[in-house]
Order: sequence, then structure tokens, then C-alpha cells
Amino acid sequence: MAELSYEIVKELGVLSVSPKGWQKELNMISWNGREPKYDIRDWAPNHEKMGKGVTLSAEEADELRKLLLEQK
Repeated sequence: MAELSYEIVKELGVLSVSPKGWQKELNMISWNGREPKYDIRDWAPNHEKMGKGVTLSAEEADELRKLLLEQK
């Protein structure tokens, strides 16, 4: 399996915190040196471990925002 590299370019916010201290966060992350994308996933304290998540382009994030606003 290929090596995975990432850089958290910008921390945008915390969506929730579990009793064990893991945080579901929205960040801008550059994966393998590529253009940063929106990323939602669980992180252990100090970002030493990560859970599974979802990565969205700016266009996908905008579509998600529109869908969420339609639900109000």
C-alpha cells in the first residue's frame, strides 16, 4: 500500500467531541501534496490518529451546503 501524506492547511471547526476526546472536525487538508479539500473526520487529541472521513471539493461542499439549506 502506498504511503499516505497529509497536511492540515486550515482548521475550520469542531462539529462534536466524543467522551474519549476524539473530535469530529471540518478542516482543509492537502492529501499527498495535492490541492487542499474540505475534510470531515474524527481525530484523536493532538491529531495523532484519524478515523475514516469524507473529503469534498469546493464544488461538492457547495452542493452539500445547498442541500442542507433546503432541509430548513
